[in-house]
Order: sequence, then C-alpha cells, then structure tokens
Amino acid sequence: MPKTEKSSMSWLLRVIPWNTTVVLFALAVTAVLLLGVHYYMEGLISIGTLFLIYQYTQMLNDPIEMLGDQVQEFQKAKSGMLRSRELLSMRSEIEEGKEEQLPQGPLGLEFSQVHFSYNPDKPVLQDINFTIKPGERLGIIGRTGSGKSSLSRVLLRLYNLDRGTIRVGGTDITELSLQALYRRVGMVTQDVQLFDGTLRDNLTLFNSDVSDHMIKETTDRLGLSQWIDSQPQGLDTYLAAGGASLSAGEAQLFALTRVFLTEPSLVILDEPSSRLDAATEGMLQSAIDQLMKQSTGVIIAHRLATLEKVDRIMVLGDGKVLEFGAREELASNPASHYARLLITGREEELA
Repeated sequence: MPKTEKSSMSWLLRVIPWNTTVVLFALAVTAVLLLGVHYYMEGLISIGTLFLIYQYTQMLNDPIEMLGDQVQEFQKAKSGMLRSRELLSMRSEIEEGKEEQLPQGPLGLEFSQVHFSYNPDKPVLQDINFTIKPGERLGIIGRTGSGKSSLSRVLLRLYNLDRGTIRVGGTDITELSLQALYRRVGMVTQDVQLFDGTLRDNLTLFNSDVSDHMIKETTDRLGLSQWIDSQPQGLDTYLAAGGASLSAGEAQLFALTRVFLTEPSLVILDEPSSRLDAATEGMLQSAIDQLMKQSTGVIIAHRLATLEKVDRIMVLGDGKVLEFGAREELASNPASHYARLLITGREEELA
C-alpha cells in the first residue's frame, strides 16, 4: 500500500471513532429532550424534572468523550504495533561474509570495475579502477557530486555495489564479516556523533578494553589532553548526545582520537582539518603523519594543501576516474587536472 494511502487510512481510524461518539451523543441528547418536552407538554413531568433530565444527559458527556479518547489511543497503539512489526521484519540487504582474518600491518586497497548507484537510473560511480599498495596514501579530489563520499560508503559496505569488486588486503570485502572489516578500517568524517555517556565511553565507543593510559597517550599526541583535563571530572565527565558540548575543532580532534584508539590498518579521512585553525591543523597533520606510518590512507580532500604528503592522486568527475597517478608525476605534468588546479589555485572547483 502506498505511503499516502496508509496515512489516509490511519487518519480515518483515528477520526471515525471520535466522530461516531459525538454523533451518537448528539442523537441521544436530542431524543431525551424531545421525550422530556413531550412529557412536560402532557403534564406528566414538571419543568424542574425536565431540566434535571437534561443535566443528567450532560453528565454522560465526559465519560463518552473519555471512551472516545480511549478508542483513539487504542487505534494509535495498534498502528504503532503494526509499524513496529513491519520494521522488525525488515532485513538488511548487506550480507556478511565469514572471513575474519586480514593480513597484519597496513592493508592494500583495490577497486575493480566498480559500479554503484542509489537509484537505478542515476549512476554515481562508473567503472572505478585503481590500486594502492599497503602503506601508501591516496588523495581523492573532485567537485561536489563527483562520487567522493559514495566511494567511501561502498568501501565500508554501507551499500551494496551494482557490480564490481573491492578488495582490502587482497580479500573481497563481501567475503569479510562486518566486524572484521570495521576492526581494521577506520574513518574520520566532518560530522561527529556523541552518545549519552562519559567522555571515556565516547572516545572508546564503550570498549572497556581500551585503558586510560592509552587514551592519555593518544590525546597527548593530538593535543586534546588539555581540553580533557579542563573538564570537571576528566574522562568521567558526562557528555550529552548530539555534540553541542564540543567546538568544531574539538569535535574533529575527538573523531580522530576515536580512530587512533582502534589502531586501524586502513584509514579514510574526509577532510579532517576542514574546521580547524592553522595552529591546530598543523598539530593534527603531525598526528596524522604518525598514524599513517602504520596504516594505508585514503584522504578525501576539498583543499589542495591537504594533499601535499600523499603518494597518489585520483581526480573524480561525474562518478568516473578522470585521472590517477603518482602525485609528483601529475604535479609536473602541465596537461593533468591536478597540475592545472595547482597552477590556478582554483580550489573552489573542488567544493
């Protein structure tokens, strides 16, 4: 049943009981008053008795309204139960593999003839092919809508591919369990989500195996320890959901700390320094350099300065790979997209 028809049906189920009680009460009052007037005209009752009969009928109004309200609440509860049953019966289209192990150390990444679309008639990624070796850094640039974010989403198996293969550490990601994939692949986005809990729980994502010493060491490297020390109860400080208690820069450092603590072998950074001032950005870049020594990096960039230390560059346009190669080679080739961007400095073309 279409959504609009379901909404209309739910509305009718709520309105009909109420209107029914109103109509029935109005008919009952009318009938009682007509009979009362008739008996009064016949001299069988006095005007006081007639008024008393009317008052008695009015006293029934509140119980009848309460009954109508209860029927409405019942209809709402019934609709809620049906919707809950519908949601609980839904199953994810993402099917987990059974492979639990990946090679130790940094993981290589390969996209082979990857095609993906949110809607069948509008392709988002078309024939994406590239390979990066373990320990290398790949910088991805492109205009809004070019497919940069979609590329990271299919890598993390948030969506199924239309066709093609993605391999991490030489293993097809569809053969991996989601836990095995997320244990070794980390991502830092511009939007940071906080949960109701302590600062420690938010940093470790409720993983009790992460020690306070490890948290302290990581936050020292990122420059977040001073902010933690300034909190009333340190790591035991309660944070509300939503992230309003953090500034934009603190939130970005917060997200990076989460990834550091998981010690991933493949890291995806979606413009990690976009909300930081120059001084904090420099400190963050130093921390990223340390992290990348032990992992492979994919950096989705909106500013060319972010790509100064990557090994390879990939330029996306309309879901296709316009250019892929070593950063130094592309920078020295005047005909390349990357070199033209460097020369013109027109970073707004990437926004």
